[in-house]
Amino acid sequence: MDTILGPLYTAVSWIIVQFHSLYSLVFDKNSGWAWGLSIVSLVVLIRICLIPLFVKQIKATRNMQALQPKMKAIQERYKSDKQRQSEEMMKLYKETGTNPLSSCLPILAQSPFFISLYQVLNHIAQGKTVGVIDESLLDSARHAHIFGAPLSVKFMDSASKVEALGATLTDVRVVTVIMIVLMSLSQFYTQRQLMTKNVDLTVKTPFMQQQKMLMYVFPIMFAVFGINFPVGVLVYWLTTNVWTLGQQMFVIRRNPTPGSLAYKQRQERLRAKGKIKEDPAEVEAREAAEVARANRQQPKRQTKSKRQLAGTAGATEKTSPSLEKQEPGDAKSKQAGGSSRTAKSGQRKGQQRPKHPSKK
Repeated sequence: MDTILGPLYTAVSWIIVQFHSLYSLVFDKNSGWAWGLSIVSLVVLIRICLIPLFVKQIKATRNMQALQPKMKAIQERYKSDKQRQSEEMMKLYKETGTNPLSSCLPILAQSPFFISLYQVLNHIAQGKTVGVIDESLLDSARHAHIFGAPLSVKFMDSASKVEALGATLTDVRVVTVIMIVLMSLSQFYTQRQLMTKNVDLTVKTPFMQQQKMLMYVFPIMFAVFGINFPVGVLVYWLTTNVWTLGQQMFVIRRNPTPGSLAYKQRQERLRAKGKIKEDPAEVEAREAAEVARANRQQPKRQTKSKRQLAGTAGATEKTSPSLEKQEPGDAKSKQAGGSSRTAKSGQRKGQQRPKHPSKK
């Protein structure tokens, strides 16, 4: 590893030493501020160089989201033929100009620098010169502290090793735990922001489930591996996470994915500024829909016992009116029937046939 990445060790150490010389004009050259800010500046320089790859990553992610329905259709169509399925996928990628690996380019490009910084700090922790860091710079970097923790120590280091660098094990573990938590939270929030604001939620695809899973997996990975990282590497990774978060917030606000929540919010901002002209009929329909949604009343939540009582009361109300209606009706019908019979009987009794003249 040292033979292959040897030139990169030299490059990373040279960049750190140049920034250290610059910050030594303001801070003590043996302080953690001079060395810590040198690592932060290394991250910023690397991320600025990776901006073109980040733009490709954004485009590739959007293309993958747009292709998910077609990819799902291909998988369903050629479920039993994996070779044909792969051929159709590659054909789809070629037709749309999409490269699935483009979404991983920033991480892949950043990995050699991360490994090189890890090895440089590991050499410093072991008291070995590396790259352009000679004996004097090595001694200065070994004893540089950030909030009481040397840059070269890890969470799992022994108390004797930490005390040899002029620190206590408690200070080292408190600092490393705080940095690991901040590193994991920044990674989680970055992924969550991507899922909640910059994804078209109207289309349910496996890609969304994959991203949702990564939202929880990455922070756990950072927390597990972070205990084996030197403090200087934690500074590097926390800085790059914060940079990614800020860069993503800027991109989502200025150029969101169509159909996402961020896209709707951007359209509303442009509409409020008068930069979007809409059809009056569409505006009227949207306002009517908003008014109807505001006036709509949601049913109140009730417990199971209340729902059962309400159902029993409703059934009783439905039954009792019918009985009440039937009773007056039956009485009236009976009265009417009785009066009609009485009238008929009275009519028969009161009316008499005229006598025949011969009988007079």
